[in-house]
Amino acid sequence: MAKGILGRKIGMTQLFDESGELVPVTVIQAEPNVVLQKKTAENDGYEAIQLGFADKRDKLANSPEKGHAEKANTAPKRFVREFRDINLDDYEIGQEVSVNTFAAGDKIDVTGTSKGKGFQGAVKRHNQSTGPKTHGSRYHRRPGTLGDINSMHVFKGMNLPGRMGGKTVTLQNLEVVKVDEERNLLLVKGNVPGAKKSYVEINSPSEAQ
Repeated sequence: MAKGILGRKIGMTQLFDESGELVPVTVIQAEPNVVLQKKTAENDGYEAIQLGFADKRDKLANSPEKGHAEKANTAPKRFVREFRDINLDDYEIGQEVSVNTFAAGDKIDVTGTSKGKGFQGAVKRHNQSTGPKTHGSRYHRRPGTLGDINSMHVFKGMNLPGRMGGKTVTLQNLEVVKVDEERNLLLVKGNVPGAKKSYVEINSPSEAQ
């Protein structure tokens, strides 16, 4: 069965493994999550658990959020996500889920929001090649051809300048290098999506991979 947890990306550091090789790792703080709700096939049409992470200030929470959190005997949460393919018998409403859900050597999928880069040109956004820089060329970093002249319009899906980043990204089959239960930290090999202090969702890999 699948398992998961929510956390906050702290930053990157490095460790040395048993063979002495340097391993870059991302530090994810996953202070205990709280089970806010259990969804069943009878009531909701599917089975899942709803986890909440990071307390929200009382004045920022509305009445439905407060009532929902009170059922789990906890405070409203800033980051709430559902996890499916979970054994519901292993969880109870109000239960805390900690980093010991995972162990060193486990494979995980990490989902986060990529860094926003703002409005960017086609060279940076789509990795297009630049034009000549000399001999009177006025084509340096502009987009390439937009199609034939008879179409009289720009086709959908063209690689043009625009907003870059700020999208939901999932990196699959990352390795958990170390689990620090005392400080509620997960150390994951390599990088994960998002900026520092951004929220991430950690899942066990799906069977389809």
